[in-house]
Amino acid sequence: MAVKIKICGITSPEESKYLINNQVDYMGIVLFYPKSKRNKSISEAREILKSLSLQVIKKVAVTVSPTIQQVREIEALGFDYIQIHGTLSKETFDEIQIPILRAFNGNNLNMYEVYHNCPKIHGYVFDAAIPGGGKTFDWSILSQFPRDDKLFILAGGLHADNVAEAIEKVRPDVVDVSSGVEGTKGKDALKINEFVENVKKTEQKGK
Repeated sequence: MAVKIKICGITSPEESKYLINNQVDYMGIVLFYPKSKRNKSISEAREILKSLSLQVIKKVAVTVSPTIQQVREIEALGFDYIQIHGTLSKETFDEIQIPILRAFNGNNLNMYEVYHNCPKIHGYVFDAAIPGGGKTFDWSILSQFPRDDKLFILAGGLHADNVAEAIEKVRPDVVDVSSGVEGTKGKDALKINEFVENVKKTEQKGK
């Protein structure tokens, strides 16, 4: 199966065009997390989603310890997935109606077994200790997690120069990049193109 590509931290309709041009599989928008420079409001997210209304790109709301009200606002916008970092309370979990991508950031890997057999969890995002910080982590620790029918997503410090190595060593279903395709003013079209091309070259090499 071909490795799919997720570009996270999209901040404008203009940036979403780069994903369309490169036939990217998933797009992430950060919501309700003002600590992130990529954080968007609900109204801003709505405009970005409009620019993708006729596209097959899957839309992911990226959150940190979301509340029930935030989940409801996300679902009302029509996101395909909700990606959750931080804590996930039982009350919030029970309310979620869309597929969940559960993030593991190095300090909560022991929670993997809790979600392993849960049908509401559609994938795992393995990220660095500080998500969005542009740092990689020790990929070898991922060998302890058995593969199942859920998406195995590798994030954390990926960029065009290391994504081939990441695919070779980890064999993820999806590679997830944010800061690795940014320039001085947000996402960079050339960096996205180079990242996508290097993923494709790796796939061709493996055939």
